[in-house]
This record gives sequence, structure tokens and C-alpha cells, in this order.
Amino acid sequence: MSDANLLEATVRTEFGKGAARRTRRDGNVPAVLYGHNEEPQHLAVDAKAFAAILRAHGTNAILNLDIAGKKQLAMTKSVVVHPLRRYIEHADLLIIRRGESVTADVHVTLVGEAASGTLVTQEATVLSVEADALKLPESIEIDIAGSEPGTQITAGAVALPAGVTLAGDPEALIVNIIAAPAAAEEPAEGEAAEEAAE
Repeated sequence: MSDANLLEATVRTEFGKGAARRTRRDGNVPAVLYGHNEEPQHLAVDAKAFAAILRAHGTNAILNLDIAGKKQLAMTKSVVVHPLRRYIEHADLLIIRRGESVTADVHVTLVGEAASGTLVTQEATVLSVEADALKLPESIEIDIAGSEPGTQITAGAVALPAGVTLAGDPEALIVNIIAAPAAAEEPAEGEAAEEAAE
């Protein structure tokens, strides 16, 4: 892991809503680091630097934390974003070790165009997978190019990168492709207006 995701963190000594507000007002995000039977650490990380890492590497970003000169690998476990103002309110960070496998939800993106006359519904936007913490994919692509009506893609049928295994239900429906409703079946607006006038 390069220092590209290096993030300086300071230990928080004040807790509660008021302290969290002050932390955010100072341009930081309140965070809690836990895992591996360690005592949870309350930290503050730079909001702009953290947001930039999440934009570049997704919500499962691996961080190189520098806590008062001590390096610690961590994975972003959850991020709470303000629903209206869209700033990061809080983050939970999980301690990880090199070579350790972790389970995480990875975003699914569809690529390609299904066959003409089809309607594509994506039933799930994430897939639960297990992989080496440092080799967790940022997203998983499902190719639907040319898929015909009646095509259903379950979690177990998704091609995963090498070293990545499915952690969720293999029968879970991810993509459903059906025939698009024919436009001819719907009465034209003009015809409906004429019938109403008679």
C-alpha cells in the first residue's frame, strides 16, 4: 500500500454531540477506529483529505493512518453523510493487518446495452464479497451487452476477480431483464381525448 492514502489522525479527548460539532467546525471528521480486540480509539481526520480518498477509492478505501507518528492500516467500514448538506458527519474505521481477509459490500455497475426492446432492472447495487483487505475491488462490473428478455443474473453467476469470493446469498437476484412494455399497447393521447369528447 503506497502512501497515496496516508491520512493524519489526531486522538480526540472530548466526546458527545458538542465535541463532534467542534471537530467538524475545525475542518475534521470525527472517527472511531476499532477491531482486533483493541480498545476503540476516537480520532479526528482532515475532512477534505478523507473525502478525496473516498472519491478516488470508494467507500471501502484502505487508509494509512498516521496517529501521532504511529502508522496503522485501516479500512473505511461506514461513513455517515449529512442528508442535506452532504458533508461527512462521522466515520467508523476498522483496523486491518496485511494479508488479512475482510468481508465488504462492493458496488455493482452494469456495462453494455441489453438487446433492443428490453427493460433492465438492477435489483441490488452492492455485492457482499470476501477478499484480501489490500486487494478488495472498488467495484464489480456485470456485462449485460446483448442480453435478451428473460435474462436473470444472480449473485452466484457474477464473475468475480481472482482472489475474491462471494460472501452473500448466491441466489440473490442482481439483474433482471424483461421485455419492455410495447408503446402500441397504450392509447395515444389524441385518441383518448377524442373518445372523451364524444
